[in-house]
Amino acid sequence: MSVSEQGKSLEQLLSFDDLIDMIKRRFGLIAAITLLGCVASLFYALSQTHLYQSSEVIQVSRPTIDGDLARTTVDGSSARRLQLIEQQLMTRGTVLDIADKYDLFADAPDMKASERVSRVRDAVSIRGVAAAREGFSDDGTVSVLTITATFDSPEKAQNVAHEFAQRTVEISANSRIEQARETLAFFREEEAKLQQSLEELDRETAAFRRDNDLTIQGGLEFRQIQIGSLNEAILGIERERISLEQDLTQLDQAQRASTVERETREIEAQLKILDDQKALLEARVETLSEALQTNPQVQRALEGFDRRREKLQGELDVIATRRAEAEVGFKLEEQNQSERLTVIEEAAFPDYPITRSRKSTAIMGGFVSAILGFVAAFLMDMRHPVIRTSKQMKNRVGITPVVTIPALETTRRKRKALGKAKIALAGYIHEARNRQALRDQGKKKKG
Repeated sequence: MSVSEQGKSLEQLLSFDDLIDMIKRRFGLIAAITLLGCVASLFYALSQTHLYQSSEVIQVSRPTIDGDLARTTVDGSSARRLQLIEQQLMTRGTVLDIADKYDLFADAPDMKASERVSRVRDAVSIRGVAAAREGFSDDGTVSVLTITATFDSPEKAQNVAHEFAQRTVEISANSRIEQARETLAFFREEEAKLQQSLEELDRETAAFRRDNDLTIQGGLEFRQIQIGSLNEAILGIERERISLEQDLTQLDQAQRASTVERETREIEAQLKILDDQKALLEARVETLSEALQTNPQVQRALEGFDRRREKLQGELDVIATRRAEAEVGFKLEEQNQSERLTVIEEAAFPDYPITRSRKSTAIMGGFVSAILGFVAAFLMDMRHPVIRTSKQMKNRVGITPVVTIPALETTRRKRKALGKAKIALAGYIHEARNRQALRDQGKKKKG
């Protein structure tokens, strides 16, 4: 059919009378399609299973104690932790455990485990709502968590939603406590290791001092201090000797010779004593210096011991601080004073299904079937664009007919009678023509 013919056939149905005429002519087709569609819609509606939905809402509560006062050792955003919890909930073992606990597939005992897991995963959804942002940064905090279950009975929907919510709360609390416990155990273990290392270093240093005769009385530091003291004493002797020598040169020679000699002998005796003391002190300094110079690696070894001890002590101080913070964090988690999940709306028993009712489904199917019947009738008329009324002829051709002969819809018996009447009429017309021909011939002969 060309585009012009389609446009003309559409013009045939522009009037209400033409539409009524089409419905009358195609009533059988429309009724058949509508009836079949209604029957199919009814069977489809009866085969549908109602679905019920129940949701439980969990609030992610903020810590009771501000984080600046007491920090928790559980790091990461709440969104990431809840994602890990969801992955644990949707594991094969957990899903099958919940399905067996509530007999979710009691009507299908032969159903495979993989299919049961897939159906439960499709029926349960976990959706989180992000908390309001503080500033322009998104810290991944979740304020509300909604767990929704959709099943073919209200009891199953309520039980499954509640079970998933309870397990979410339990897994969250247990995982936080376990993480805080592991953190505390790690820092305690590290602190014990550092303390043991310090003790071993102290024993090693003490053994080294014993082996090198570096006890407290004769240790390296004491020897250095002793050399310093001896040098100061030698300087004092030198100053005193210089003073005596000056006194010796300044003796009054005008005095009696015996007096001068006596004072000279006294000063010389004092100078000799000072020289002996200086020699003794210098010998001691030389001995101590030789002991220090013959063992330079001892000094380096002792300095190495000191550096190791300072490093271990610094690490121990840091670990001790972290261990104290971990103890506070563990107490917060154990006493449920940190971030926690709280059920603010338990799963309710659904009173009505979420799916469309069977009656509305059947009615909708019947309505669609009727529309399909009208469409089919319209397409049938488009396939055979016939002019049936004078108005259609005027619209398509532009000629107004003088006489319109309607098409007679007859039954089979009427059609037979009409056929016999047509044969009889044809015979009568033929006989009348023959008689007229004979009359015409008789008139010619008379003339």
